[in-house]
Amino acid sequence: MSNTLIIGIAGGTGSGKTTMVREISLMLGGGITVIPSDAYYYDRSEMTEAERDKVNYDHPDALEIPLLCQHIRDLKSGKPIERPVYDFCTHTRKEETVHIDPSEIIILEGILIFAIPELRNLIDIRIFVDTDSDERLMRRIIRDVMERGRSYEGVMEQWRETVAPMHSLYVETSKREAHIIVPHGYNEIVVGMLAAFLQKFKVDKKCLTSASDVKSVVSDGKA
Repeated sequence: MSNTLIIGIAGGTGSGKTTMVREISLMLGGGITVIPSDAYYYDRSEMTEAERDKVNYDHPDALEIPLLCQHIRDLKSGKPIERPVYDFCTHTRKEETVHIDPSEIIILEGILIFAIPELRNLIDIRIFVDTDSDERLMRRIIRDVMERGRSYEGVMEQWRETVAPMHSLYVETSKREAHIIVPHGYNEIVVGMLAAFLQKFKVDKKCLTSASDVKSVVSDGKA
């Protein structure tokens, strides 16, 4: 029996996942735990810079899934974790970690979280943010150039060689695993409804043990 609810928010790169998570957190006034799956990219410090640039970071194998799954299970069972910190500029993990205590609501966010069965099965409510590829590419260019020191040419090359093909192969196909699909990116109405449901869950402390329990609660209009 667990009083912890795991929310998964997936979607392609630049789809608006992080914005949705931030707005939900603000509406709830905190009290939730957010786990970005991209903090769990494998450390590539043993590689040269040229070798790191050739890694396919949009494939599930780029993530340390066993550690991520274990951390989700630990949080759900009431145990704190030490979450990795990933440096996107160097493609390496930093020595320090982030201490995270368990909470009633855990939001797991990432592009591949529904495409990996062992991870997907840990999630109670799965939400997919569906955004047009042109909009996602524009956001990706701005983020990688402004925040991660990449060149425009490098961003476009990565998009063509790995981001777009892996999106079609893994991310887009995982959309069928979602309980809720949010069209056209960030949606204030959906965020408001989800925040209201989660607030009621926090107040009522309803015990949910499986995805079927969650679905029955939503369909009954209760929490």
